[in-house]
Parts: sequence; C-alpha cells; structure tokens
Amino acid sequence: MPPAPPPSPCVFFDRDGIVNQSPGPGYVNHLDDFHLLPGFADCVRAAAEKGLPAVVVTNQRGVTRGLTPPDQLEAMHQRLRAELAREGLALLDILVCTADDPAHPDRKPNPGMLLAAAERHHLDLSRSWMIGDRESDVQTGRNAGVAVTVLVDNGPAPTAATFRVPDMPACAALLRERL
Repeated sequence: MPPAPPPSPCVFFDRDGIVNQSPGPGYVNHLDDFHLLPGFADCVRAAAEKGLPAVVVTNQRGVTRGLTPPDQLEAMHQRLRAELAREGLALLDILVCTADDPAHPDRKPNPGMLLAAAERHHLDLSRSWMIGDRESDVQTGRNAGVAVTVLVDNGPAPTAATFRVPDMPACAALLRERL
C-alpha cells in the first residue's frame, strides 16, 4: 500500500469583513444583510490556482445571543457557496463557533476551528495562511501555528501579522505573489 499523501496547506479566511461586508458593531443577522466583498472570490481563486483549499472560520455568537436565527446563518453560507459556485469556485469547509465564552476552544482567537479543520481535512497548518480583518484573527493563526497571517486593514495600529493589506483585491494580489 502506498504511503498517504502529505498534508496540504490551506488558506483560512475569517468571515465578516473578509468574505462579506462587516456590519461594523453588531452582527450580520439576516440573509438580506449578507453581501460578498469585492475581491473575496478572487482570493479563493488565487488559492485554488496554487492548489490550496479555502476554509472559512467564523465566530458567530449572535446565534447564541438569540440575535441571528440559525436558519439565517445557514442561508448566508448557502448563498456564499452558491455565489462561489457560479464562478467555478468552492470552499473546502465553513467552520462556525457560536459560543459566547471566550475560553471556548473554538472561539477565536483560540485555535480550535483551525485545528479541527486540519484534522478533518488532512491540512498542514505549518504551511497554511490565516486572513482576517482583526488582530484576533491574526492571533488565531499564530495560536494554531500557521505559517503566514494577513491583516486586511489600512489602520495605523501595529500588527503581529506577517503582512498587512488595505483590502481584499490587494489580498488577492498578495496571494498570487506569495503563495
């Protein structure tokens, strides 16, 4: 029997502010408020061109708080998959943490969702990327041992991220250049 193939690197994406427009403070609670950001699909395409799967990891405590109906969350993710499919693209997985407890192992910046995806899909975190719009996303990647973290933000605050880009089109360019 031939040996198993080595684990694959992956590109992990936060959701709100990366995949879709951020609501600012608060939550995207309904499908009508879920709008993909220009450039996200191109980021997934850039990863796919290099043979890397894309996974979305998102905290959604609005579900636990009773603000986001679970059926609306599912509808948002169905729309996301359908919009990517229209462009010939797909996500390997979408992992959601609805816990409101910051100590929950899956709640970012804890690494649980990335670790679960790595186990479930035979991924190599040490060669993977984490892309987010908050420093907590950067910390999630660092806590999981990913190779590269990207902060999508043009603010002046210092960051622990490997790279900082101002928007998703710039993120897609970075992925094409560096993956």
